[in-house]
Amino acid sequence: MRIFSISPSGVTETDTLPTLPPDQGYVWIACTRAEFEAQLAGIQATLGALSGSTLVDLHVSDLLNAQLTSHYEPTSQYDLLVFRRLATAQGDAATSASGEPPLRKRRGPPVLRRIDTTPVGFAVFDQVLLTVHPAECTARDAYAARLLATAATPLTEGAEARPANARLPGSPADLMLRVVNQIVDGYLALRRDLSRQLDHWQAELLDPRTRFSNWSALLDARLTLHQLDDICDDQRAAVLDWIEALKGWPVVNDTSARQAHELLLVRSRDVLEHIERVVRHVTRLEHNAETAVQMHFSAQGNRTNDIMRTLTALTAIFLPLNLIAGIFGMNFEFIPLLHREAGFWWTMASMALIALTMGLLFWRKRYLARTGR
Repeated sequence: MRIFSISPSGVTETDTLPTLPPDQGYVWIACTRAEFEAQLAGIQATLGALSGSTLVDLHVSDLLNAQLTSHYEPTSQYDLLVFRRLATAQGDAATSASGEPPLRKRRGPPVLRRIDTTPVGFAVFDQVLLTVHPAECTARDAYAARLLATAATPLTEGAEARPANARLPGSPADLMLRVVNQIVDGYLALRRDLSRQLDHWQAELLDPRTRFSNWSALLDARLTLHQLDDICDDQRAAVLDWIEALKGWPVVNDTSARQAHELLLVRSRDVLEHIERVVRHVTRLEHNAETAVQMHFSAQGNRTNDIMRTLTALTAIFLPLNLIAGIFGMNFEFIPLLHREAGFWWTMASMALIALTMGLLFWRKRYLARTGR
């Protein structure tokens, strides 16, 4: 469990749960599902001491559920957001070791195995942010490192002297949006690898010199893209519900409070825009995969037609030759040219002339022409 006290003056990390609300700023409690289940009583007591309310039993069950989809639920005391993040190889091993249900192993290239997801829960109070992560959550550790690095940035004229991208989050909701944005950025970083893998398969599908046989991996890729599309739809719905609830928050008639509220709306729309970018890219990849498969079968049909056309033309060329050979193979005593010394050569010359004439005719009509690739 990692506990941070965040204020405009800096960030302090401790190992013990606080018992009193901070004079300035707020507290971020980040724990794994196993830690949350083991220390539930202490965490509930801390939430009651810091915010005056605790988590309801249904939301506790949601935070402990490793199969929950992305969604948002508001209450009068806090807001609950569940957001699914990409799993990692280290997280998979730690998940199995912690007793949680193991993630389903995918077949195919490594990029497909990276699309397994696990939920991250956010309980947003006025002065507390509680996040429940899977074991060894890289998103939590990465943002915690960034937060500590931001706090170490020297100040010259107060907190506003920091660069815009190095300012500390001003509220638990702001911190939650930043962590969610980092989770969504993981999906954005996955786009390049997915595009490279599907481009490789498209090249194999459309190459006439190779025979594509990796159909099972391609089918797994299509199913994975469908699943990723469903995950992004749930994420988009959750963020939209959060934005609608955020618009209804009461705002104190104060300039700084209005600016903070507007900043939350801006960050929320930025997260939504990132999710929609992932959705658009996944939709484009699905369309490209479908188009590549259709083009593959269309090209296979065209090659089959070319082969059948060539075989038909060759059969048509040899038909008259077979007719001549059949006539001279009849058991008649008197057949023209049969008993002449030059009859064989006349017959061979006639057959060669017929074959040459029909071959030139079919070549001119492009029956024997090679189809350009």
